[in-house]
Parts: sequence; structure tokens; C-alpha cells
Amino acid sequence: MRSAPVSSLHIDCPTGLAGDMLLAALLDLGVPMDVVEQPLHQLGLSELVRLDIREDRSEGLRGRRLHVQGLEQDPPHRRWTEIRGRITDAALNSHLKDRVLAVFSALAEAEAHVHGCSAETVHFHEVGAVDALVDIVGVCAAVTHLSPEHLSCDPPPAGHGSVNTAHGVLPVPAPAVLELARAHGVPLRQDPSLPQGELTTPTGLALVAVLADGFSPPTLFQPAAIGIGLGHRQLDRPNLVRLCLSQNDTRNAAVAPRWQALVVQEAWIDDASAEDVALLVDQLRAGGAVDVACHPLQMKKGRLGLAVTALVAPELADSLRGIWWAAGSSIGLRERHQGRWLLPRRSGLLRTPWGQVRAKQVQKPDGQVSVKPEADDLQSLSEASGCAVDELRRAAAAAEFETSEAWSW
Repeated sequence: MRSAPVSSLHIDCPTGLAGDMLLAALLDLGVPMDVVEQPLHQLGLSELVRLDIREDRSEGLRGRRLHVQGLEQDPPHRRWTEIRGRITDAALNSHLKDRVLAVFSALAEAEAHVHGCSAETVHFHEVGAVDALVDIVGVCAAVTHLSPEHLSCDPPPAGHGSVNTAHGVLPVPAPAVLELARAHGVPLRQDPSLPQGELTTPTGLALVAVLADGFSPPTLFQPAAIGIGLGHRQLDRPNLVRLCLSQNDTRNAAVAPRWQALVVQEAWIDDASAEDVALLVDQLRAGGAVDVACHPLQMKKGRLGLAVTALVAPELADSLRGIWWAAGSSIGLRERHQGRWLLPRRSGLLRTPWGQVRAKQVQKPDGQVSVKPEADDLQSLSEASGCAVDELRRAAAAAEFETSEAWSW
């Protein structure tokens, strides 16, 4: 059966990326203003800022330029813990809340890395001002509203020279931009023909690092709508971001693998019982660890021990650290920042003559798909029907995969 075309969104950023440029482009694309204003009100920000979106020109090309006017007399620097609490406590759509937290988490982890401190103690300066909260919440809300099947972005220009910040004069690309690119696998474009200065901001890069599925333009696409957001710097060329919304037939199109940043937490334990280690592993998984594994090793004094390793999303690293201290016996914990590439997958059903089986479909980078039935379902169906698991597996392999889910990671 022929699938209907679905929308994709591509970000063209010839002169850089900033949060206000992305938000202006999304509004120019046709996202209603109340889509942005409602979550800002839910976060208690509507009385702190005034948004002014207007038609403008940059070197002769039209677009929209966003002005975020702060209404606080003396806006404070804000800690990540304060920002996270405000977002967590707000009555936002759960999917939108997860996206906003993921973007700010990426910023906090990057700032913590470059300043050599913990994310909990990071004071946001430029990126923590109310206008950046507006940019992040607004862009995430607009993208959630559009709900594209696929979001891609050109490699953003790194820029060169220096920039004045709350930390003094910093080299460009700014340290937080470089760290975000490293942690999230974002390719940066080095173009000496572009003007000096900061072209891609930490906020802009954090948004695409979290929201984009890949960093290459689509091979073929038919633009259905175009949104243009203008920057505030005057350059020797149009300073803009272009968003192209297209309707693509994705029957055989490959969805790009996605990079996921992870924190690896590990302790070597030789003074806990098997029951204690099992409890620690269970609590780490319940606390949100992506996965937990153990393997034996020989430690000092010839003792046999266990290496317990947890893969953790960066935004959960602090809370899981508390589980290690509360449920584990180790007096130390190693951490390192790594990541993994994820293939797109979706869940569905396979119908056999003996009953249905849940299954997972995975797409490879070349567009080929594979389907794997759930082993627990095969076993349960075998026990209920008396049919051998191998025969059920063959029947499942011949069945048509049924799903209403979009690809996810």
C-alpha cells in the first residue's frame, strides 16, 4: 500500500545559527504566535518579556526579525537547577517539556565541561537570560507544533575571530559551541570567506544538536513552504536562516541514524553481596539509566569483584549519582562522556495464524529495514498454542509489519 507523503523540515544556515533567528523563521513559516506564547505563559515568562516579530530586510532580502525585550529591571544570572525546576514544574505538554529540558541540559553540560565544574553549579549568562529561555521554549514549541517526520540541518558555520562575553573575550568558535559539537557529533563548517565574529551561538547549536536528525541536506525535496529568520548583525551579505518545509514521499527514503550523548558511570565493587549488586542495578535502571551491565574482574589483594557500568543520559547524571551513593558500596565513581549512534526504530505487530506478536522494525542507513519479533511474545504464544517457537518465528517473518508509529530513536 502506498504511504502518503509526510513533511520534512530542513534548516539552511549560510551565515550561522542563533535561537532568535530560528524562532523568527518558524513564525515566518506560519507557526501561530499563540503556539509560542502559551508555553511562555505556563512558565511564568509572559510578564518578563515582550516579543516583537516584524517584517524586515537584510541586504535586500525579506524575512522576519524577532526582538525579545526583557522587562526585568535587573535580570539575574540563573543557575541550571533553577531553570530546570521552573521547566519541570510547569504544566507543559510532556513532549515539549522533554525537548526543552534536553536543550538546556545540553547547554549546561557544555558549560560545565568548558569551565571545569558540575552542571548543577553552572550559572547561565547569555544562554541563561530570559531571551534565551524564550528562544529555546519557542523553537521547541514551534517544532513540536509542526511535528515534521524528519528535521535536518546544514553544517553550521563555526565562525572565526573573537567575541565579547560575560567571561571576557573568547575565541570563536566559542568554547561552549565546540563542546556541543563534540558531545553531540555536530559537524561545523569552517569558511574563512565569512565575516569574523560569532556566527553560531551556543543556544542555536544546542537547539539543532537536540532537535535535528542529521546534518546534511536532503538529496531531493519539493519546498511546500519557506520561512526566513533574520539575524541582528549587519554583515556583507544577507544574514538569515531559511527553513524549508517539504512534502516528501518516504516509502524508500532512509531516516538518518542519530547521535545520542551519554555519560558512562562505572564503579568496581568487591565488598558487596550478589543481592546488593542486583539491588543497585535494579535501582539504576528504575532511575532512568539507558542500560546497566556487570562483568567480573580481579582487583587488588587478589579479590574478585564486579565492574558495574551504567549508560546515562547527561540530564540524569546527577540524580543517578545519588543512587550510586545510596544503594552502592563504592566510595568512588568514574564518569566519562561518550555517545552512541542510534538507528531509527518503531514498534508494531505481526499477525500469525496462532495470534499476534509484538515486533520492532529497524531501518539501516541504506534504507533497508529489518523486523524482529519480541522473544517474550513468541514464547507466550508457543506455550498457549503448542506451536514451536521456530515455526512461530518463520510465520512472523512472513507476516506484514503493522504500525501507526513514526520512526523514533
